[in-house]
Amino acid sequence: MDDRYGLARRVTLPGPLRLDGGATLGAIDIAYETYGEIAADGGNAILICHALTGDQHVASAHPRTGKPGWWTRLVGPGKPIDPARHFVICSNVLGSCMGSTGPASVDPSTGQPWGMRFPVITIRDMVRAQALLLDHLGVARLLAVVGGSMGGMQALSWPATFPDRVGAAVVIASTARHSAQNIAFHEVGRQAIMADPNWQGGDYHRGDPPSAGLAVARMAAHITYLSEAGLTEKFGRKLQARDAKGFGFDADFQVESYLRHQGLSFVDRFDANSYLYITRALDYFDLAEEHGGLLANAFRTTAARFCLVSFDTDWLYPTADSRTIVHALNAAGRAVSFVELSSPYGHDAFLLDSPELNRVVDGFLRGGR
Repeated sequence: MDDRYGLARRVTLPGPLRLDGGATLGAIDIAYETYGEIAADGGNAILICHALTGDQHVASAHPRTGKPGWWTRLVGPGKPIDPARHFVICSNVLGSCMGSTGPASVDPSTGQPWGMRFPVITIRDMVRAQALLLDHLGVARLLAVVGGSMGGMQALSWPATFPDRVGAAVVIASTARHSAQNIAFHEVGRQAIMADPNWQGGDYHRGDPPSAGLAVARMAAHITYLSEAGLTEKFGRKLQARDAKGFGFDADFQVESYLRHQGLSFVDRFDANSYLYITRALDYFDLAEEHGGLLANAFRTTAARFCLVSFDTDWLYPTADSRTIVHALNAAGRAVSFVELSSPYGHDAFLLDSPELNRVVDGFLRGGR
């Protein structure tokens, strides 16, 4: 592949970075990838923001798993976000474990991994770190910021935090705040991790990680990414490699085996403490609360255009959440397009093959040029 279609980098950015929780980080590492070349006028830069367990490898193979980039359906030659036309940036969020500073990173004051001594972060803190990266890259203004799920929260936070630096925001399968149900599912996952004897209060980096707890957390979360119709279509009540029920607690059903596989494969690539911190950032996210309790206030000072997309079977961030954002954008006088797409795949539909989504994003991005 041509180098312009995926340059992996890691940079140390000078601090201080002041966080919403009151703490301050010194120099931070940000791992990122870029695709394409920046235009002479700097007007073709698109920032892609990843979801909870995502990473910077948006359109190139993951170095650990060997799997293709997580959004190659949307990003790549001939796709709506095309390195031949756009300068594409995707960074690993602050607090994660794919090269950016997080709880698995070394605390310079102790020489040991931060663990649970790492300060609690927010979605807005992640966006501030991305802004430091753009400063480093010489990108003063973005043509667009694009993201799904947690990436959509970042895409919403960008024009609210840096109103003059964003021309457009594409927000897919996302929300302006976490509901009580969202928080509840995350808390089950966090408690599974912290109940694992290997967690050791977060100081497990010299021993065995809390793999069992993290696997259960992933299993619980993965259920929320799917839909009942999708699970029924794919698995139903079919048994796993057997002709009759085993009357025990092995994986009798195919859906059980599928979830166990999801959990076990996840622990090979993700840090348990990062999972705690990022889910906490998601739970704290409330864009209205950050702007005086009125969501429209978040958008009053930006001139950015917005495109919102939801999926009809997404019960994690249902269409009603997107409509709430649209109403706030209307109240703020912002230009906004909105569409609900039909898919049997639930929340994960934004990552799967969706020609309709590609048409929407392509049309919106071309409409602003």
